[in-house]
Amino acid sequence: MAPSLHQLPAHLPHAHTRVHVVVETPKGGRNKFAFDPDLQVFKLKGVLPEGHSFPYDFGFVPSTLAEDGDPLDVLLLLAAPAFPGCVVEARLIGALEIEQEEKTGETVRNDRLLAVAADSREHKGIHSLADLSNEMLHEIEHFFISYNEAKGQTLRVLRRVGPEQAHALLRQAQH
Repeated sequence: MAPSLHQLPAHLPHAHTRVHVVVETPKGGRNKFAFDPDLQVFKLKGVLPEGHSFPYDFGFVPSTLAEDGDPLDVLLLLAAPAFPGCVVEARLIGALEIEQEEKTGETVRNDRLLAVAADSREHKGIHSLADLSNEMLHEIEHFFISYNEAKGQTLRVLRRVGPEQAHALLRQAQH
């Protein structure tokens, strides 16, 4: 039996700087999908308000567990959207260290890794967040803040970090 998408290795065996990213929600969509490891299916988790959409593909790194109890989140910069369940070999370019208030009132870390497809021609020159425009990073942060506000949660970006710290966050979340 093939392993679950949650159980794939986080890193590629032949290149430890490359990670697997499982796409859950494609770029441009309003529907938020999440992989359910018990049922082995993608389920509709929510719908963004009219006028909002995911700016890039959103998914997770398998074989990780973040403080919020879910696998580590990844925003994957791709020129065209992938599809739920697509596994992409990616390079981490940084992360947004994020604190989020849950509906229970508890504050947890819910960092977002940022990555590019490892063999993307469009993004081959992007190696860190410093290679992205400040406007683009602000828009990504604004998306996460407004998305959480629509769910009745507060989100605060603590800081932007480079690829080395993104890999450190990944190592901390591996199980």
